[in-house]
Amino acid sequence: MDRIEFIIFTAIVLFLTFLLGWFGYWLVHKVVRVTKADMGELDQMAKELHEASEEKEEAIHYLHQREAELTSKISQLEAELSAAMDGLREARNEAEELRAYIEKQNA
Repeated sequence: MDRIEFIIFTAIVLFLTFLLGWFGYWLVHKVVRVTKADMGELDQMAKELHEASEEKEEAIHYLHQREAELTSKISQLEAELSAAMDGLREARNEAEELRAYIEKQNA
């Protein structure tokens, strides 16, 4: 193999290496390329996710507020029940005292 053949062989090998590299680059970019339609879809999904997150936060806030209202209402009703039970107890005691007094007067 003389000098000219070696140079030609080396040039062919380098050219084939260049073509192989270019084809690999093209193939990788073809596979991982993101189109404008894909970007639009990703933007839409991000927007919907953000809206869903806001709705979730609003729902949680509403539930906490509603829970606080119901807890307040329950404590108020328990206080009213306690007051009513105390009033009923007093009324029973008074009724017993009146019965005792009437029986004492009739006897």
